[in-house]
Amino acid sequence: MKFSLYIAKRYLFSKSGTNAINIITFIATFSVVVGTIALFVVLSGFSGLRTFSDSLLEASDPAIKIIPAKGKTFVYTEKLDEVIRSNKAIQVSSKVIEERVSLKYKNKNHIAYIKGVDELYNQIVTIDSSLTVGRWLDKEYRNTAVVGYGIFYKLSLGVLDFGEPLQIFVPKPGKGFINPNNAFTSVSTQVIGVYSGSEEFQNKYVYTNIDLARVLLNYSENTVTGLELKLKNSFNNDDVRDELQNALGSNYVVKTKKQLNALYYKVVNTENFISYLIFTLIIIIALFNVIGSIIMMIIDKRKNLKTLLSLGASIKEVKNIFVYQGFLLVLVGMIFGLVLGISLVLIQLHYGVFMIAYNLPYPVEFRWTNLLVVATTITILGYVAAKIASSRISVKFIEK
Repeated sequence: MKFSLYIAKRYLFSKSGTNAINIITFIATFSVVVGTIALFVVLSGFSGLRTFSDSLLEASDPAIKIIPAKGKTFVYTEKLDEVIRSNKAIQVSSKVIEERVSLKYKNKNHIAYIKGVDELYNQIVTIDSSLTVGRWLDKEYRNTAVVGYGIFYKLSLGVLDFGEPLQIFVPKPGKGFINPNNAFTSVSTQVIGVYSGSEEFQNKYVYTNIDLARVLLNYSENTVTGLELKLKNSFNNDDVRDELQNALGSNYVVKTKKQLNALYYKVVNTENFISYLIFTLIIIIALFNVIGSIIMMIIDKRKNLKTLLSLGASIKEVKNIFVYQGFLLVLVGMIFGLVLGISLVLIQLHYGVFMIAYNLPYPVEFRWTNLLVVATTITILGYVAAKIASSRISVKFIEK
């Protein structure tokens, strides 16, 4: 083993007598460097995008949400309140009312959701920190609303514009004949704030005080559509979810943030995996240059190999020379690639060279797991490539 490794290092760092082989070796190493950079930067970019998207979810979804198993609403009973208060993992709980509504401002209409929230809601999620204009709801001011930027743009709303109000409509419940002139319940609100977030989120909600939502939907005082919870940092969401589900029984459904956004996480994970496969395929193609370089080196060193066999080296040891040479070539390229890739990621992280928008740099994140994935992938593929190249060696080939 030491003999094969020693010869491999001599072959790797010494120039060949044939200039073409030196050029091919350089191209092979350069290909590994570029492939390593590309794979590491792409994985870091996806990590950054995921973290950025997760930060947007902090403003829209709680750690845990309790909803009814059947129907749209449930009554917040003393028994439910006791279960919530007795759970040591829960830091804050907030009652909410959600319903699909129609919005009208002047001559424009839009379908969205009203979300009535209590005064504790902004302790559950960071919605107030997502405000781009105006301020968050205040219980001292009645009939006020905070809308998403998408709704704000589509309806051409004004903030703190005390002219024409934003009207919220919901169909009246009932059966049989419906009088078109009296088919909707409506309330008028003044927009006092605008929040930003993901495209879906900022087109979805109109936030109001929970009492206004109850009036609009004709709900009783303790009727809600959901209960949103914030947990203490030391507790695991899944464990608390299971505990609450067992305590509440089958009349309620308890969901974590990941379950509320199951499709989002599935799409992100799928995109990340597909990108990894695509760039791994690019690296595999680049490693064909390594295979070609090793084969050319084998042909160039055939006389030397014949001498080694005459001196008593086995064919296995001769093969190992080029396995080590190919592996070391890939290892050198990988190290250079990782150094450059990490440098690019850190530069983007600290200086924001590439921008998505005027004030939003493309998100990246340095993770040791990404470094480990790239190093493991290239090491394994490099070893396989070197093994394939050295498999051409035989006694008959050397003694031609």
